[in-house]
Amino acid sequence: MKRTIAIFTLLTLLTVVACAQDPAFSQFFASPLTLNPALTGKFNGIIRVAGNYRNQWPSINNAFVTSTVSVDGSMLRDKLPETDVWGIGLMAMSDKTANGILVSNYVSFSTSYHKSLDEDGLNQIGIGFQGTYANKRLDGTKLNFEDELDQQGGWTIPSAETLDGHQVNLSYFDMNVGILYNGSTNGANNYYFGGSVYHINRPKESFTGNAQYTLHPRVTLHGGGSFPLSSSNSTNYLHFSGLYSQQANATDIMLGGAWSVNVNNNDANPINFYAGSWFRFSNLTDAVIPYIGLDFGEFSLGLTYDINVSSLKSASESIGGIEVSLIYIKKPSDGRKAIACPKF
Repeated sequence: MKRTIAIFTLLTLLTVVACAQDPAFSQFFASPLTLNPALTGKFNGIIRVAGNYRNQWPSINNAFVTSTVSVDGSMLRDKLPETDVWGIGLMAMSDKTANGILVSNYVSFSTSYHKSLDEDGLNQIGIGFQGTYANKRLDGTKLNFEDELDQQGGWTIPSAETLDGHQVNLSYFDMNVGILYNGSTNGANNYYFGGSVYHINRPKESFTGNAQYTLHPRVTLHGGGSFPLSSSNSTNYLHFSGLYSQQANATDIMLGGAWSVNVNNNDANPINFYAGSWFRFSNLTDAVIPYIGLDFGEFSLGLTYDINVSSLKSASESIGGIEVSLIYIKKPSDGRKAIACPKF
């Protein structure tokens, strides 16, 4: 009886935690389809493949391990005005909590349309929609309780009491929407502002079959820009971006920027090096996040490390989280005019 009460109490607590806040990346700018559906197809190229991996607080039994892969591109390029974009995309994400006790998997399809506001395509406004199928599995067989602790410090499960019957699943369909404005004054610089709402249909989650928890909408505002440091030399750029996101009582604020330099002075096939930092404020001062990146050929690589400065640094042993992003963009060969797009 005690075991049953403990299991269902833990199920309830984990469900509340799962509903509190979505998985999030420090390199939010490198995970476009988890940030804003309107970013679907919004890049200079034919096809984009993006991958992200994040391991947060690994010292706390691999507390949160999140990975995504996405592919998006443009449709009917020859049928639309040269400065308009219709994008479609597909994304898969997996989030493992507490060393895999709770596993959340998502598959999303998104589409967006960006309309030029001038004949040169320097200013565009777009809207995007995304549908997601979500599946979550809670594995009670990986849980240990006090009465399973033996005198040698190991764990034993009495043969009469197994947790095999306590592996439970839930699934639901989700809807997300976003808008994006992108502008440039001369084609060399770029600035953008966007907003998105995830879980607009407020799906319900329940592991126990009794109590149901409504997944609160996640509202995000984000923006940024890229500007050359010299009007006569475009090899050095300053990039900055930030976001404000709220879901129920969880608030996430990120601000930062990076400097980039074209190290091979080749505009046609540049090798760009990036260095910078972002800062996260999540209900409290949370983390300092140094960033380094590299563009080479059609690939962009980014690396960040969260330096935990919150009150959790004692429990995490000051080990924050490592995050890696890799993006491949197939460049166009049809001579279409390049339009400045969000990068950070």
